[in-house]
Amino acid sequence: MSAPHLPLEGSCLCGSVRVRVTAPPLLTLACHCRDCQKLCASAYSLTAMFPADAFSVTGELVVGGLRTERREHNFCAKCLNFIFTRIQGADTRVNLRASVLDDLTWFVPFVELMTEEKLSWSNVPAEHSFARFPETIEELEVLMLDYSKR
Repeated sequence: MSAPHLPLEGSCLCGSVRVRVTAPPLLTLACHCRDCQKLCASAYSLTAMFPADAFSVTGELVVGGLRTERREHNFCAKCLNFIFTRIQGADTRVNLRASVLDDLTWFVPFVELMTEEKLSWSNVPAEHSFARFPETIEELEVLMLDYSKR
């Protein structure tokens, strides 16, 4: 796994929304849940988790997806490309859809989530695998610490 060259930049499909990240990812993930399959029109979503204070976005966004109190999915208002998620209670982190980044040569999912819902033919080279989600915030912190050592 190679380290990304900072800053990382990217955009939505139409280019109206731009993102910039000035810190390395805290964690990289592939989520196999049915919600992510539907949101991303794929077998899984690819996420790079970044410190919120290292993340900036320009352009008009709309909130979409399930619109739950816990999760806020942000999309480009023009092309409706899925850009990032903020999770209530995890205000110090942003979950960026890795596919919007201009350079993904460094990206490898370190963790895969929701494998109980994964499609039988879908495989990713993640080092850690969870049937659902990590049980505690401490478990997530251990994963982030392990990832930071690589």
